[in-house]
Amino acid sequence: MEPRIWLIGGPTASGKTAISLRLAREIGGEIVNADSIQLYDDLSVLSARPTPEEMAEAPHHLFGVADGAQAWSVGAWRRAVLPIIAGIRARGASPILVGGTGLYFRSLTHGLADIPAAAPDIRAQTGAQFDALGEAAFRARLGEIDPAAAARIAPGDRQRLVRAWEVYLAAGRSLSDLQAATTAPLAPGDWRGVVVEPPRDALYARCDARLAAMFEAGAVEEVSGLIARGLDPDLPVMKALGLREVAAWQAGEMTRGQALAAAQQETRRYAKRQATWFRNQTADWPRVSATTPEDQWRQFLALGAP
Repeated sequence: MEPRIWLIGGPTASGKTAISLRLAREIGGEIVNADSIQLYDDLSVLSARPTPEEMAEAPHHLFGVADGAQAWSVGAWRRAVLPIIAGIRARGASPILVGGTGLYFRSLTHGLADIPAAAPDIRAQTGAQFDALGEAAFRARLGEIDPAAAARIAPGDRQRLVRAWEVYLAAGRSLSDLQAATTAPLAPGDWRGVVVEPPRDALYARCDARLAAMFEAGAVEEVSGLIARGLDPDLPVMKALGLREVAAWQAGEMTRGQALAAAQQETRRYAKRQATWFRNQTADWPRVSATTPEDQWRQFLALGAP
């Protein structure tokens, strides 16, 4: 029997890294990144990437492997991760995928559709329509041809709403139809998923504390270096939590305290969206709801793992 694949998801600052490191030590596993911003080499501190000391505790994969000028998609990550998973299992070890990007996990457990790219004129036209109609009317229009996507996509997610309409125009089929016609690369019996989801008050407190520590530990310098590159603001790395607020402080548009408070607020909002996604999309995964690392590990063991 091949080693089991572990999928450890949950919102930012929930405690996923500590559990994955301890699990890796216990079973001789190898940790694989499933976070869309921790892919980028430019933002080690601001993305809460594992520290060099943590990464020395077990083999780590797909952390800091992309340049900020690159735009990794879910498909690009999946193409990179599948041979890594196979290699880890071939070595007799367990892959431990950890991160907060739920779509990465879903691409493995439910499949990923072969979705055509939209032509530039279609993208421009669709974006203009969204701006003209507003989100509510655009979502209602999308619901006529893809009700599942219209219901699934989170409020305020302009990018995915527009993309769903682009796919329909480019493929002649809805995004949900294309996704439903896919097969999952991971067999159901090969993997086990766990969501780390402490109570909201505790999670928010951890988010706030971590942002404050990041501001002291080099995040400001990381943002300065990234802004100096003059990258396209639509690139994924430029949408990292806290980057916009730090950039505004450096430009004299905010005080340090205002930037920190705004970054903390945005991180709490993001953590709430992540928790909602995992609650809706992984309802059958067991939960670790404790708050301290030791209690979380005990609860993880009580789930029958490892």
